[in-house]
Amino acid sequence: MNARTIDDATWQFAQEMLLEQWSPEQISGHAAISPETVYQRVYADKRAGGLLWKNLRCQKQRKKRYGKIDRRGTIPNRLSIEDRPDIVETRSRIGDWEADTVIGKNHRQAIVSIVERKTGFTLIQKVERKTAQAVSQAMIELLKPYRKKVHTITSDNGREFAGHEVIAKRLKADFYFAHPYSSWERGTNENTNGLIRQYFPKNRDFTTITQKEIDMAMNRLNNRPRKRLEYKTPSQVFFKSGVALQT
Repeated sequence: MNARTIDDATWQFAQEMLLEQWSPEQISGHAAISPETVYQRVYADKRAGGLLWKNLRCQKQRKKRYGKIDRRGTIPNRLSIEDRPDIVETRSRIGDWEADTVIGKNHRQAIVSIVERKTGFTLIQKVERKTAQAVSQAMIELLKPYRKKVHTITSDNGREFAGHEVIAKRLKADFYFAHPYSSWERGTNENTNGLIRQYFPKNRDFTTITQKEIDMAMNRLNNRPRKRLEYKTPSQVFFKSGVALQT
């Protein structure tokens, strides 16, 4: 959905909820507007001198780096989010995923996080190194049991996703990349990473994380009622769709 195509009543509702400190995700659950569109409108308002952005929970901005080469553009054969089917934006089907990594203290080890856009169903796995090979292997292992419900995957431009072609081939899915430094284009994943941080904070040494902790966090994330799902859990909505484990 283009940020300019939403009707005035919907945007008015979104503005009112922002002033109540609702997140773009929460607004999306109650109106025909995606989180990405809310972010786009908010930042357009900011550029025009507005103050809506001050109501966003996460206001971190990346500082522009000078004198350094941006190596994030070296991933070959990327498909841009601009080429992603419009149906992904609508969240009208199950099977469109967003992927990211959550980094541990001193950048030692990481957690691969993958979340389904419509249901919020989340899969996580720890990797000892944030390499393309390790991340690709983790993503394939996590998603393979559900591969009949993997239509698209969208990630940021981190080099750990350089194995996107292998992932897409193994899962028979299409892999897309968001625009650089545009976290709102993966709003579901960004929100989910915040929830993951409740269990694995930034000051946690990830080398001490056990599989039992990973399983517990994943179980809690997927079995917690969500307002935008009418207080059903991600697991209930995801598996009610007829998703079966594939061998």
